[in-house]
Amino acid sequence: MAGGRRLPGGGADPGRGGPTIRRIVLGSRLRRLRVRRGVGLDAAAQAIRASVPKMSRLERGQGGCKERDIADLLTLYAVTDIRERETYLALARGANTPGWWQQYGDLTPRWLETYLGLEEGATLIRGYQSHRVPDLLQTPAYAAALARLTYPDDSAGAVARRVDLLERRQQLLARADPPRCWQLIDEGALRRSVGGPAVMREQIRHLIRLHSAEFPEIAVHVVPLRTSAATVLAGSVTLLRFAEADLPDIAYLEQLTGALYLDDADDVERHRLAVDRLAAPATELTNTDTFLRQLLHTT
Repeated sequence: MAGGRRLPGGGADPGRGGPTIRRIVLGSRLRRLRVRRGVGLDAAAQAIRASVPKMSRLERGQGGCKERDIADLLTLYAVTDIRERETYLALARGANTPGWWQQYGDLTPRWLETYLGLEEGATLIRGYQSHRVPDLLQTPAYAAALARLTYPDDSAGAVARRVDLLERRQQLLARADPPRCWQLIDEGALRRSVGGPAVMREQIRHLIRLHSAEFPEIAVHVVPLRTSAATVLAGSVTLLRFAEADLPDIAYLEQLTGALYLDDADDVERHRLAVDRLAAPATELTNTDTFLRQLLHTT
């Protein structure tokens, strides 16, 4: 993309506001219209020949939607302006467009596909990783070594496709309008060898580069091993923020066989405060480069 930068590996700009974001925005706006018009959920469901649970899922942005159903709901909600109706219908068409990640559907569970759709639309990606380098900051060699450890039964081809998927995700940091990416990495994750010394040295050099002035929207902090156990989170967490007013902040907690998506304001705030507490003892921004270079010489 003109004006954008390339991370190692190149690739196309995946863009912002894919189908996942459009589904959530559409659902939120439809719910607001329904409430404003005083229409019950059951009446809305009946208008599109659907069950109440299906209507509820539509308003939560879960699953696809038929353009005809959206048109019927707009009629029920007395939306008659042609331009306004077309705005909603265009959102519906975009919501039904397959995400670029679906070509990796044999490797990505449904819960991860949801995250990929949210990630590409975020304006701020803030997180803490306790056991590994954050996905968006990994080198191909590190990612491949990690995939072989995590999926020992994968063929070489499957491992290569997992790395391709990761590199496609990473292109959001190289586009003309990249999100801010603020990452806390536990020191233990950097001292834990993945792929051997050569792979780790390359990974640390990559972090040094990403932390430089070349990528002003990326910040890397290291949580030292001496950090109090009372401060450390039980696991990794990613906080996502969006420009779209219809999208709340989200806390994403990935687990071995699933993930939690928290959008309740109180839940998100608790996780934000937990990350803030970890940031306090973490390496200061001006010292991160020094720490990483020292680590490089001892790896």
